[in-house]
Amino acid sequence: MPQPRRAPRPRGTLSYDKPPMELEDLVDRLADRGLVIVNRDRALRHLRHIGYYRLSPYTIPFQTAGPEHRLRDGTSFDDVLDLYVFDRALRSVVIDALERVEVAVRAALTDHMSTVYDDPHWYMDASHFRDRGKHAGLLKIVRDTCDERLRGTPDAGEDSLVHRSALEHYLTTYGSPELPPSWLMVETLTVGQLTSGYRNLKRRSDRTAVARSIGLTAPVLESWMQTYVRVRNVCAHHGRLWNVGLGVYPAIPNSPIVSWLEGTEALPERSRKRLYPVLVSLQTVLETISPRSGWARRLHELVDSRPAMNLRGMGIPDDWADDPFWRRQLD
Repeated sequence: MPQPRRAPRPRGTLSYDKPPMELEDLVDRLADRGLVIVNRDRALRHLRHIGYYRLSPYTIPFQTAGPEHRLRDGTSFDDVLDLYVFDRALRSVVIDALERVEVAVRAALTDHMSTVYDDPHWYMDASHFRDRGKHAGLLKIVRDTCDERLRGTPDAGEDSLVHRSALEHYLTTYGSPELPPSWLMVETLTVGQLTSGYRNLKRRSDRTAVARSIGLTAPVLESWMQTYVRVRNVCAHHGRLWNVGLGVYPAIPNSPIVSWLEGTEALPERSRKRLYPVLVSLQTVLETISPRSGWARRLHELVDSRPAMNLRGMGIPDDWADDPFWRRQLD
């Protein structure tokens, strides 16, 4: 059964009256809080092109206790910038894995449903879905995408190196069925819409088959895809990832068919609502869909040289790479 929607939390009662500040004043604010700024012009340049309110959360790990946001003695602008640059590199590594997983789920869904039901337009049949309203919403999404494509400027396609998109080819070549086949349909969906469509499949056997093709069970895939929607949105908007609260975290698998950490203390309770189980889950799927990707080694190279503070922000244990789950990828 679909989960009931959670009631919204109450709004705050205060009135926001903070005035905007010039860059020079923002640099002064950082200096007043104890940040060591050796090169003021360089700090101004970074604030101008990164933004104070994007960079300032990276000062939080360096702050002392208290409401004044004072920084620990000796904390430099470069310390904060280094953490920001690390987070940017972390997003790049994570989005690489997310892309592979997302593409694999799209392919698994359309391949299974199209071949089992011998129907390239299976998704137009409401009998495959639990919630008819959500199914109608899916069709509207696809229909709106098609209408927008036809109203837009035609794709170029006059030479051998520039080809029209597959969607435009279908729409300008075929009059029926109205909507494109499944393998084009899944490409029109966001990862959130893809996740919703998968969760709405009526038959458990279908959900199980799609999940099995990437090495998971259906409940685990549903849980992990919900988390990936949130993580992908953070990455796509260049948000803070290394210590962000995601609000939704991947279920810990208990099925022997799902690869996972092996040590009894490999995932401490304090780590379960951090980024670390997301990283583990991505590697789990990559073992099936891209076993030679080298993603685990890239992650290790990025993380291994970082201070303990960075690892704590992600919930990564100090000896994380010693677990057999990671060791077989790193050796």
